[in-house]
Amino acid sequence: MGVLRNIAIAVFVVSLVTFVALFGRLPALRRTPIGWLQRLLCLHLPHGFRSVDRSLTGGQITHRSRRLGQYLFYEKNPVVLIIFLGLLSGSAVLFLWNTANRLPARLLAPIPPLLALPYVFTYLCVTYQKHYISADNHRARMTDYPYDHILFRPQTTCRTCNTFKPARSKHCSFCGFCVAKCDHHCPWVNNCLGRGNYRHFLALLITLGVLQIYGAYLSWWLMQPYFNIDRNTHLFSWGWIEQLGHDFVTAVHRGGISIAGVGLLAASTAPLPLGLLAYHLYLIWAGMTTNESQKWSDWKDDMVDGHVFKASRDELRKHNQQRGALNGMNGHHNPALDPFDEDPVVYWPLTSDSVLVRTRDGRAPQGQEHLWARVWALEDVDNVYDIGGLGNFLDVLYGK
Repeated sequence: MGVLRNIAIAVFVVSLVTFVALFGRLPALRRTPIGWLQRLLCLHLPHGFRSVDRSLTGGQITHRSRRLGQYLFYEKNPVVLIIFLGLLSGSAVLFLWNTANRLPARLLAPIPPLLALPYVFTYLCVTYQKHYISADNHRARMTDYPYDHILFRPQTTCRTCNTFKPARSKHCSFCGFCVAKCDHHCPWVNNCLGRGNYRHFLALLITLGVLQIYGAYLSWWLMQPYFNIDRNTHLFSWGWIEQLGHDFVTAVHRGGISIAGVGLLAASTAPLPLGLLAYHLYLIWAGMTTNESQKWSDWKDDMVDGHVFKASRDELRKHNQQRGALNGMNGHHNPALDPFDEDPVVYWPLTSDSVLVRTRDGRAPQGQEHLWARVWALEDVDNVYDIGGLGNFLDVLYGK
């Protein structure tokens, strides 16, 4: 029972920490126990440690480890990538070293391609750099997508790169570049995921999940002979549960770390890449990136507070012209329309006539109250980047 307990505890801890680290910052989980655990693990515990250190040693430990902490948490580094590849490689070697001579050829045949593909897609994710925006490709990146004037506005300058930010881009402080169609910085591949390598990341999630499922199946196949439950025992009866528990302990003991341990680890962590894949497929279907989903989440909060209003661009222009004519001018200045006059010419299948603003006092722009309608939900707002589920998926598949 000691081996079983240790394996179960180790698998549970690794699975929980990995799940919290991967999913805790997602907007959908931000206000859930998973989000709270992520903030506890990444924010409150380090802050608490620094407070205790200041009380006990005057901050000596924090001071001496500051450079290490800066490197681990605020600079691009391969530590998580090394841990990921080390865990994957160590588990594979440990399992195959003890089972290759026990598995039939039909079960061994799929292993080489299934094992190789995660390494291939990890390499493609890690080494890709064409999504970094530089002086050489800045003009081309400016014409990739139109500005939606909600999440992205023209003439917005990156304070680090000192260049205009293309639509859907984001500056990454880890990589030191603005990233085209930035999704997020992924420490598992030590690179930003965006235009071009996002598809490789999705392929990595698929192949890694399939590999884990197959590894768990092979472990089950090898340990299955140790399960000898009487078929005459009623399913889920106390006798059935007792026999299952006994056989499980026996199988784990016979399988050891190389079979039972690796199999349990694969089975318990397989939902992580597959769950992350499901989330990203949802984002693709919705025409969003992870970065954009966080921005939409901020807008959603303001909508719930009643601070967001929508109007028609054409109606606003007509209103301005009418007011200008009454005042003896060619037109009337409206700050809400200024950014639309600065749009670069970009071909895109969707356009929107809507203008979206948020106000601090929850009131419509003064003097134009009849033109603005309060927006309560994201469903009432046009997402010009959503060109349909199939169109969104093809864009990702083609590296756009």
